[in-house]
Amino acid sequence: MSPLFEQLDLRDADVVIATLEAGAAANRLAPCRRGSIDVVEMRAGTRLVLTGDLHDNPLHMARVVRAARLADDADDRETAHLTLHELIHGDRLSNGMDFSYRVLARAAMLKSEHPEHVHVLLANHELAQAMRTTIVKEGVRVVEAFDEALEYAFGDRATDVRGAVERFVLSMPLALRVKRGERGDILCAHSLPGPEMMDLFDPTVIERDLRTEDLAPRRGSAHLMVWGRGHEPAQLSVLAARWGIGLFVLGHEHASAGVMAVMPNAVVLNSDHERGVFLDLGETDARSLAEAMACVKPLSASMDPA
Repeated sequence: MSPLFEQLDLRDADVVIATLEAGAAANRLAPCRRGSIDVVEMRAGTRLVLTGDLHDNPLHMARVVRAARLADDADDRETAHLTLHELIHGDRLSNGMDFSYRVLARAAMLKSEHPEHVHVLLANHELAQAMRTTIVKEGVRVVEAFDEALEYAFGDRATDVRGAVERFVLSMPLALRVKRGERGDILCAHSLPGPEMMDLFDPTVIERDLRTEDLAPRRGSAHLMVWGRGHEPAQLSVLAARWGIGLFVLGHEHASAGVMAVMPNAVVLNSDHERGVFLDLGETDARSLAEAMACVKPLSASMDPA
């Protein structure tokens, strides 16, 4: 794990709660926040370090933090914008318990320390944890496994920690929009609504504050957006035209090679498995889907310090 996180005592309920609350405040109050999303401009020297699902992979999280230079003391350490999403509910259980609250706390710490440059995006597993929605993953009821880990780690303080987790999750932006002028903006999100749900989806959800009804399972627009799969070219073209988007960068769907292109304008990333990747873009990159695909990099051991 990155030395950046060594100061964070993940066994202390007060520390974990304070860290999650600081992350929630940074999500809500960062100057880049516009309604339900973060908005930044692609300026000279800016880099985008964009990830897919992480699912409690602390090694890959440390590597993307290193790629974004957030742990550096260099003067240019805040030229990169880092996205993180689908952090919890991995397959590394301990006696059937899921301790991925730890990676959530690390993300909250990063957000509070770099509010303009770290973007922790709402994803379906975080939303399910906050809304108490059942998810079964490889036979494991992951929301319950997460709760059991909180009970084990914090005892009678587990309820307090759970409340801080929920507040952090519900403060997360639904997307990061990167403004690029005539090239069309980049929209980074966990996913987009499935094609079959477009009639229920309100596209203004990324242009305003979230409402309680946006989170409602199977009908709220935020819920539909983080759960969608199987995107089709016509649908992607409609959303791109409606929102002024040149490129979507998504997660959620499984990509066995770590990355998958979805015509005409979407890249799907996975950052959690052995072939996990991230997308590393500078201000002149990604004028097309093919050019974006060429900027994908593996989260390999070559990124680790010598």
